[in-house]
Amino acid sequence: MYRILIVEDDAGIAEAVSEQAKMWNFETHSVTNFRNVMAEFAEFDPHLVLMDIGLPFFNGYYWCGEIRKVSRVPVIFISSASDNMNIVMAMNMGGDDFIAKPFDQTVLIAKMQAMLRRTYDFAKTGHVLQCREAVLNVDDHSLTYRGEQIALSRNEYGILKILMENAGKIVSRERLMERLWETDSFIDDNTLTVNVNRLRKKLEGAGLKDFITTKFGVGYVIFSEEKGQE
Repeated sequence: MYRILIVEDDAGIAEAVSEQAKMWNFETHSVTNFRNVMAEFAEFDPHLVLMDIGLPFFNGYYWCGEIRKVSRVPVIFISSASDNMNIVMAMNMGGDDFIAKPFDQTVLIAKMQAMLRRTYDFAKTGHVLQCREAVLNVDDHSLTYRGEQIALSRNEYGILKILMENAGKIVSRERLMERLWETDSFIDDNTLTVNVNRLRKKLEGAGLKDFITTKFGVGYVIFSEEKGQE
Protein backbone atom coordinates (compact mmCIF):
# COMPACT_ATOMS: atom_id res chain seq x y z
CA MET A 1 0.00 0.00 0.00
CA TYR A 2 1.45 3.36 -1.03
CA ARG A 3 1.70 6.06 1.65
CA ILE A 4 0.69 9.62 0.74
CA LEU A 5 1.75 12.58 2.90
CA ILE A 6 -0.61 15.56 2.57
CA VAL A 7 0.97 18.92 3.43
CA GLU A 8 -2.12 21.16 3.27
CA ASP A 9 -3.24 23.62 5.95
CA ASP A 10 -6.85 23.79 4.72
CA ALA A 11 -8.39 21.00 6.81
CA GLY A 12 -11.34 20.61 4.46
CA ILE A 13 -9.16 20.07 1.39
CA ALA A 14 -6.80 17.76 3.29
CA GLU A 15 -9.69 15.62 4.53
CA ALA A 16 -11.33 15.45 1.10
CA VAL A 17 -8.08 14.41 -0.57
CA SER A 18 -7.41 11.86 2.17
CA GLU A 19 -10.86 10.27 1.86
CA GLN A 20 -10.60 10.05 -1.92
CA ALA A 21 -7.11 8.54 -1.72
CA LYS A 22 -8.24 5.92 0.78
CA MET A 23 -10.95 4.83 -1.66
CA TRP A 24 -8.10 3.91 -4.03
CA ASN A 25 -6.33 1.93 -1.30
CA PHE A 26 -3.74 4.59 -0.43
CA GLU A 27 -2.62 5.13 3.16
CA THR A 28 -2.60 8.84 4.01
CA HIS A 29 -1.35 11.19 6.68
CA SER A 30 -2.12 14.91 6.87
CA VAL A 31 0.55 17.09 8.47
CA THR A 32 -0.53 18.90 11.63
CA ASN A 33 2.77 20.44 12.81
CA PHE A 34 3.61 23.02 10.17
CA ARG A 35 6.62 24.22 12.18
CA ASN A 36 8.37 20.89 11.61
CA VAL A 37 7.01 19.10 8.56
CA MET A 38 10.19 17.01 8.31
CA ALA A 39 9.46 15.24 11.60
CA GLU A 40 6.17 13.93 10.25
CA PHE A 41 7.77 13.20 6.88
CA ALA A 42 10.42 11.02 8.53
CA GLU A 43 7.96 9.24 10.79
CA PHE A 44 5.42 8.46 8.04
CA ASP A 45 8.06 7.69 5.37
CA PRO A 46 5.76 8.44 2.41
CA HIS A 47 5.98 7.21 -1.16
CA LEU A 48 4.56 10.52 -2.45
CA VAL A 49 4.01 14.02 -1.05
CA LEU A 50 1.16 16.40 -1.93
CA MET A 51 2.45 19.89 -1.11
CA ASP A 52 0.55 23.17 -0.87
CA ILE A 53 2.56 26.36 -1.42
CA GLY A 54 0.90 28.73 1.07
CA LEU A 55 1.54 27.20 4.49
CA PRO A 56 1.97 28.59 8.03
CA PHE A 57 5.53 29.47 9.15
CA PHE A 58 7.37 28.17 6.03
CA ASN A 59 5.98 27.80 2.52
CA GLY A 60 5.84 24.65 0.41
CA TYR A 61 8.94 25.63 -1.55
CA TYR A 62 10.97 25.58 1.67
CA TRP A 63 9.69 22.16 2.72
CA CYS A 64 10.22 20.70 -0.75
CA GLY A 65 13.81 21.92 -0.56
CA GLU A 66 14.24 20.28 2.86
CA ILE A 67 12.82 17.00 1.56
CA ARG A 68 15.19 17.09 -1.42
CA LYS A 69 18.17 17.21 0.95
CA VAL A 70 17.35 13.72 2.20
CA SER A 71 15.04 11.98 -0.29
CA ARG A 72 14.02 11.62 -3.92
CA VAL A 73 10.38 10.92 -3.03
CA PRO A 74 8.07 12.51 -5.66
CA VAL A 75 6.43 15.81 -4.67
CA ILE A 76 3.28 17.08 -6.38
CA PHE A 77 2.43 20.71 -5.66
CA ILE A 78 -1.27 21.57 -5.26
CA SER A 79 -1.98 25.29 -5.15
CA SER A 80 -4.31 28.07 -6.27
CA ALA A 81 -1.16 30.12 -7.02
CA SER A 82 -0.96 28.57 -10.47
CA ASP A 83 0.66 31.36 -12.49
CA ASN A 84 3.72 30.49 -14.55
CA MET A 85 6.15 31.93 -12.01
CA ASN A 86 4.90 29.67 -9.22
CA ILE A 87 4.86 26.61 -11.47
CA VAL A 88 8.45 27.27 -12.55
CA MET A 89 9.49 27.89 -8.94
CA ALA A 90 7.86 24.62 -7.84
CA MET A 91 9.78 22.66 -10.46
CA ASN A 92 13.05 24.44 -9.68
CA MET A 93 12.69 23.58 -5.98
CA GLY A 94 12.45 19.89 -6.79
CA GLY A 95 8.74 19.40 -7.43
CA ASP A 96 7.70 16.71 -9.90
CA ASP A 97 4.28 18.00 -10.93
CA PHE A 98 1.86 20.88 -10.29
CA ILE A 99 -1.94 20.72 -10.00
CA ALA A 100 -3.93 23.96 -9.81
CA LYS A 101 -6.75 24.43 -7.31
CA PRO A 102 -9.61 23.86 -7.61
CA PHE A 103 -8.92 20.43 -9.06
CA ASP A 104 -10.98 17.39 -9.95
CA GLN A 105 -10.35 14.61 -7.42
CA THR A 106 -10.24 11.92 -10.11
CA VAL A 107 -7.60 13.88 -12.03
CA LEU A 108 -5.52 14.20 -8.87
CA ILE A 109 -5.73 10.46 -8.21
CA ALA A 110 -4.82 9.69 -11.83
CA LYS A 111 -1.74 11.93 -11.63
CA MET A 112 -0.73 10.34 -8.31
CA GLN A 113 -1.05 6.86 -9.76
CA ALA A 114 0.97 7.79 -12.84
CA MET A 115 3.68 9.39 -10.71
CA LEU A 116 3.90 6.35 -8.43
CA ARG A 117 4.14 3.98 -11.39
CA ARG A 118 6.96 5.99 -12.98
CA THR A 119 8.85 6.44 -9.74
CA TYR A 120 8.73 2.91 -8.40
CA ASP A 121 9.20 1.18 -11.72
CA PHE A 122 12.57 2.86 -12.23
CA ALA A 123 13.84 4.18 -8.93
CA LYS A 124 13.78 3.52 -5.24
CA THR A 125 12.96 6.44 -2.98
CA GLY A 126 15.03 7.22 0.06
CA HIS A 127 13.95 5.79 3.41
CA VAL A 128 14.94 8.08 6.25
CA LEU A 129 15.16 8.09 10.03
CA GLN A 130 14.96 11.39 11.90
CA CYS A 131 15.75 12.37 15.45
CA ARG A 132 16.37 15.89 16.78
CA GLU A 133 16.79 17.38 13.28
CA ALA A 134 19.33 14.71 12.31
CA VAL A 135 18.15 12.80 9.21
CA LEU A 136 19.72 9.44 8.32
CA ASN A 137 19.07 8.17 4.78
CA VAL A 138 19.32 4.38 4.95
CA ASP A 139 19.58 4.01 1.16
CA ASP A 140 22.76 6.02 0.62
CA HIS A 141 24.01 5.93 4.27
CA SER A 142 24.16 9.72 4.49
CA LEU A 143 23.51 11.80 7.61
CA THR A 144 22.16 15.34 7.30
CA TYR A 145 21.86 17.88 10.10
CA ARG A 146 20.42 21.35 9.48
CA GLY A 147 21.23 21.12 5.79
CA GLU A 148 24.80 19.89 6.23
CA GLN A 149 25.91 16.36 5.38
CA ILE A 150 28.09 14.45 7.88
CA ALA A 151 30.35 11.74 6.44
CA LEU A 152 30.06 8.38 8.22
CA SER A 153 32.18 5.25 8.13
CA ARG A 154 30.42 1.90 7.71
CA ASN A 155 30.63 1.13 11.43
CA GLU A 156 29.51 4.63 12.42
CA TYR A 157 26.51 4.34 10.12
CA GLY A 158 25.63 0.92 11.57
CA ILE A 159 25.79 2.19 15.14
CA LEU A 160 23.74 5.30 14.37
CA LYS A 161 21.12 3.36 12.40
CA ILE A 162 20.30 0.91 15.18
CA LEU A 163 20.24 3.67 17.81
CA MET A 164 17.94 5.88 15.71
CA GLU A 165 15.69 2.92 14.93
CA ASN A 166 15.31 2.47 18.68
CA ALA A 167 15.18 6.16 19.70
CA GLY A 168 14.22 6.49 23.37
CA LYS A 169 15.21 2.87 24.10
CA ILE A 170 18.51 1.63 25.50
CA VAL A 171 20.44 -0.56 23.06
CA SER A 172 22.90 -2.89 24.77
CA ARG A 173 26.55 -3.03 23.73
CA GLU A 174 26.08 -6.74 22.99
CA ARG A 175 23.25 -6.03 20.56
CA LEU A 176 25.28 -3.35 18.80
CA MET A 177 28.24 -5.70 18.41
CA GLU A 178 25.99 -8.50 17.11
CA ARG A 179 24.45 -6.16 14.52
CA LEU A 180 27.84 -4.91 13.33
CA TRP A 181 29.25 -8.44 13.19
CA GLU A 182 26.49 -9.22 10.64
CA THR A 183 28.20 -6.82 8.24
CA ASP A 184 31.51 -8.75 8.53
CA SER A 185 33.12 -5.91 10.47
CA PHE A 186 35.52 -6.97 13.22
CA ILE A 187 33.83 -5.61 16.32
CA ASP A 188 34.78 -6.44 19.88
CA ASP A 189 34.09 -4.45 23.06
CA ASN A 190 37.08 -2.13 22.66
CA THR A 191 36.45 -1.60 18.94
CA LEU A 192 32.84 -0.61 19.69
CA THR A 193 33.98 1.95 22.26
CA VAL A 194 36.46 3.46 19.80
CA ASN A 195 33.80 3.68 17.08
CA VAL A 196 31.20 5.24 19.39
CA ASN A 197 33.69 7.83 20.67
CA ARG A 198 34.75 8.70 17.12
CA LEU A 199 31.12 9.01 16.06
CA ARG A 200 30.36 11.25 19.06
CA LYS A 201 33.19 13.62 18.19
CA LYS A 202 32.02 13.80 14.59
CA LEU A 203 28.44 14.56 15.65
CA GLU A 204 29.55 17.18 18.19
CA GLY A 205 31.70 18.84 15.54
CA ALA A 206 28.56 19.23 13.42
CA GLY A 207 26.57 20.69 16.34
CA LEU A 208 24.90 17.51 17.64
CA LYS A 209 26.18 17.66 21.20
CA ASP A 210 25.22 14.81 23.56
CA PHE A 211 23.30 13.11 20.76
CA ILE A 212 24.30 9.65 22.01
CA THR A 213 23.86 9.05 25.75
CA THR A 214 25.79 6.33 27.58
CA LYS A 215 23.94 4.16 30.09
CA PHE A 216 26.96 2.88 31.97
CA GLY A 217 27.12 -0.88 32.26
CA VAL A 218 24.14 -1.26 29.91
CA GLY A 219 24.53 0.42 26.52
CA TYR A 220 23.58 3.55 24.60
CA VAL A 221 20.45 5.53 23.78
CA ILE A 222 19.42 8.45 21.59
CA PHE A 223 16.62 10.50 23.12
CA SER A 224 14.01 12.16 20.89
CA GLU A 225 14.52 15.30 23.00
CA GLU A 226 17.75 16.64 24.43
CA LYS A 227 18.71 15.29 27.84
CA GLY A 228 21.90 15.45 29.83
CA GLN A 229 24.40 12.59 30.07
CA GLU A 230 23.84 10.14 32.92
